Amino acid sequence: MKKTFLIFILLTHVLIGAASEDKVILGNEQTAEYFPLLRGKRIAIFSNHTGMIGDKHLLDILLENQFNVVAIFSPEHGFRGNADAGEHVSNSKDSKTGVPILSLYDGKASRPSEESIKKFDILIVDIQDVGLRFYTYYISMCRLMDACAEFNRKMIILDRPNPNGHYVDGPILDMKFKSGVGWLPIPIVHGMTLGELARMINGEKWLPESRFCDITIIPCKNYTHQTKYQLPIAPSPNLPDMKSIYLYPSLCYFEATPVSLGRGTDKPFKIYGHPNMLGYDFSFTPQSMPGAKNPPQLNHLCHGKDLSQLPNDTIWKRGIDLSYLIDAYQNLNLGDHFFRSFFELLIGNDQIRRMIKAGKSASEIKASWADDVELFKKKRKPYLLYNE
Repeated sequence: MKKTFLIFILLTHVLIGAASEDKVILGNEQTAEYFPLLRGKRIAIFSNHTGMIGDKHLLDILLENQFNVVAIFSPEHGFRGNADAGEHVSNSKDSKTGVPILSLYDGKASRPSEESIKKFDILIVDIQDVGLRFYTYYISMCRLMDACAEFNRKMIILDRPNPNGHYVDGPILDMKFKSGVGWLPIPIVHGMTLGELARMINGEKWLPESRFCDITIIPCKNYTHQTKYQLPIAPSPNLPDMKSIYLYPSLCYFEATPVSLGRGTDKPFKIYGHPNMLGYDFSFTPQSMPGAKNPPQLNHLCHGKDLSQLPNDTIWKRGIDLSYLIDAYQNLNLGDHFFRSFFELLIGNDQIRRMIKAGKSASEIKASWADDVELFKKKRKPYLLYNE
């Protein structure tokens, strides 16, 4: 009996040890790896509300350890993560610590000023991305990389998992459509972490004038590209949970149409509809709320589809699914009035609109970018930090 109990105890310890080994450890949790690089330096951070280490923000931990944090660069949605999509956010001070916040989304500058960059010696990047070409956090990182490269500043990237990092899908951006929602010649779903993407930016000389940014990456531990990492904190107001994050690559194109994708409801990026769409049992009415102050179809009863119960396995298997967009396009029968020019900026080329108008199916359209996806996967391979 005593021997059986000892075996049980040993097995329990083994299982607990295995479980702890399997837990993904973020770059920012590995303070022993980057604290020595910060001593005696003026530090800036690029972060927002997602930059947490346990129950404390990276900013607070740095200050508690007597590091000299001189500035915070904040992305779209602001440092606290509560501003609307595209809303201009002014410079300010962090209410808790008094550290100056320099907004990268104030509607004025495309990248930080020389004055801002010369305030610090090292810039720490600690922010949760979702791995899509039109999600703007990586674009802010690109601009910071360029400024750091020009003015000889170092960057440390505390890497985080990509919740859509298990696949690659979508057309590669035609650079004539480069914009604030598409900055690099990559597919819509690129399948890379910010650390890997930064390596590729340097390696492919994608910064202006082929500049090179001096980066140090603290990789995640126990992470591979097949890890279905659950984000502990919503990365932005209208991506409140994993279902919305998984459906985001398929539904974001409604932003360039009159169709609501659920902003101003409790199911953003999980539903879609319009007041004039017919033949649907599901209805919803967008309301003004924090993070969606003036959503499309505000206060109008919309009819459409609820995708919130779609199994994750189904979403992952389909990848980018344009059948929802095609469904709404055909139902509304608006022709050229359905799409705005913003659509090309999101989708990345001028072919997809034509294919939809020509009556092509979602599978036919997906086939049009399949070769580009395979070429990109080969091109990115040298820059990957984690097993595929």
